Amino acid sequence: MESHQILNGKVQLYRRGDSRIWQCAASVGGKQRRATTKRDSLSLATEFAEDWYLELRGKDKSGTLLSERSFALAATQFLREYEIITEGERSKKWTDGHEIRLRVHLLPFFGELGVSKVTAGKVQDYRIHRMTSRLEANPHSRSNRPLVDKPPARSTLHNEIVTLRQVLKTAIRQGWLEHLPDLSAPYRTQGKIVHRPWFSPAEYKQLYEATRAYARDPFHASHKWNAEQVHDYVLFLANTGLRPDEAKNLQHRDVAIVEDEATGETILEIEVRGKRGVGYCKSMPSAVRPYQRLLGRAKPVQAESRREKQRRRREGLPDYATEPPLLEYPQLTDPVFSGNHVKLFNGILDRAKLKRDRDEKPRTAYSLRHTYICMRLMEGADIYQIAKNCRTSVEMIEKFYAAHIKSTLDAASINVRRPKPAARKPQPGRSAFDIEDDE
Repeated sequence: MESHQILNGKVQLYRRGDSRIWQCAASVGGKQRRATTKRDSLSLATEFAEDWYLELRGKDKSGTLLSERSFALAATQFLREYEIITEGERSKKWTDGHEIRLRVHLLPFFGELGVSKVTAGKVQDYRIHRMTSRLEANPHSRSNRPLVDKPPARSTLHNEIVTLRQVLKTAIRQGWLEHLPDLSAPYRTQGKIVHRPWFSPAEYKQLYEATRAYARDPFHASHKWNAEQVHDYVLFLANTGLRPDEAKNLQHRDVAIVEDEATGETILEIEVRGKRGVGYCKSMPSAVRPYQRLLGRAKPVQAESRREKQRRRREGLPDYATEPPLLEYPQLTDPVFSGNHVKLFNGILDRAKLKRDRDEKPRTAYSLRHTYICMRLMEGADIYQIAKNCRTSVEMIEKFYAAHIKSTLDAASINVRRPKPAARKPQPGRSAFDIEDDE
């Protein structure tokens, strides 16, 4: 192996075997460090090695020289592991979210630090940086949205800290870090619990009356099928508690109309596929009629396209040259709710002045699930059975729903008063002095 020494032997240059490229090595910061010069000329390799060595010495004196694995390396290892290990267990959107949070926010701030330098104080500096840099354009972001003078939401920061924690746990598994620092947010022991947007019984009645009126008399005849679908969508979700994504995945073969043995009522038994995997749901009786309408509603007929209309006119064919297409009805493998009716649903909410709740929070299709849970609690249903039927936990229902429903408070159990002891009365023919003597 050919070798040379420069800077009084502080830097060694060498070539391995038959390689033409020179390598350099030096001891800086109590650790042997190596690098490739990527050059086959000894003079050019010498210049590179001198600059490399002096740069290392400068970083060592300023305290920025890494003697451990960097956060960027741990992040690369985490992304490689996470995508493989969680394949099929986590949605691609959530996996991509880790990569985006690292690329846009975490790596620019922590990337060059060693993993042991990511301390609780540094994480707090990151939170302050995210709260105060909202009006500065992020060069790592690919978003074209205009900057808004609004701090990141609590859930946004929470997700970024979750990604940060996963990277540090990867470093621990690899032996690059001894323990996980405290990543909890100071000055806040518990986040403010707020009521999730829902429709009160009066507002829910106002909503389904508005969707029913629009289904009967839409603005355009071509909107009638969509308007009818939205009306049944509102009634279906508010009487089953399904999440919007679960309703989107629902097919007619997943729904069965049955007679419930316990209540003797006709209900729907639904096999649900969503964020929690496969689960089951038993609906309210009020969901049966909307589903029967969905099952018996013919699919929308494809209107004549512009190109077909032009071709018919060129060929001189009459307006009704062909027979109208036969109506097709939903099959077992068809989705119960096909298409996207978000724009139509939001339009009805705006016209009915129901888009925002008392706290100015916007209502969405998810609010129908919240309405179902709140109404079941108001009717006195068992909270454990509601959690099972909605594929969630009792803790989530108690935290976000039960705390805001007044009917869950039992005044008889709250307004308990300790009975006052009755005053002792002297017996007839005995004086108070005799009673004291007895005592």
